[in-house]
Amino acid sequence: MSYYTNITTNTKKNVFYTGMTNDLQRRMQEHRLERGKWKHFAGRYYCHKLVYFETFDTAIEAIEREKEIKDLSREKKNRINKNKE
Repeated sequence: MSYYTNITTNTKKNVFYTGMTNDLQRRMQEHRLERGKWKHFAGRYYCHKLVYFETFDTAIEAIEREKEIKDLSREKKNRINKNKE
């Protein structure tokens, strides 16, 4: 099984959501279904566009990377996304 750390954004690219999952396709579908739902951060800010992901062998590695990314400045997150494009 693989684990993923991912960054999603909205269409204006003014908000980033960082998370981890073991099923990236399912999680992106969940983000799309959560659009407009204030209970969920990704839904509240319409963060359903996948802009970046990394793959890991263990959940622990994915969680550690998720925490690292969450601690990055917006500028550094933008650089990660641009390097992937």
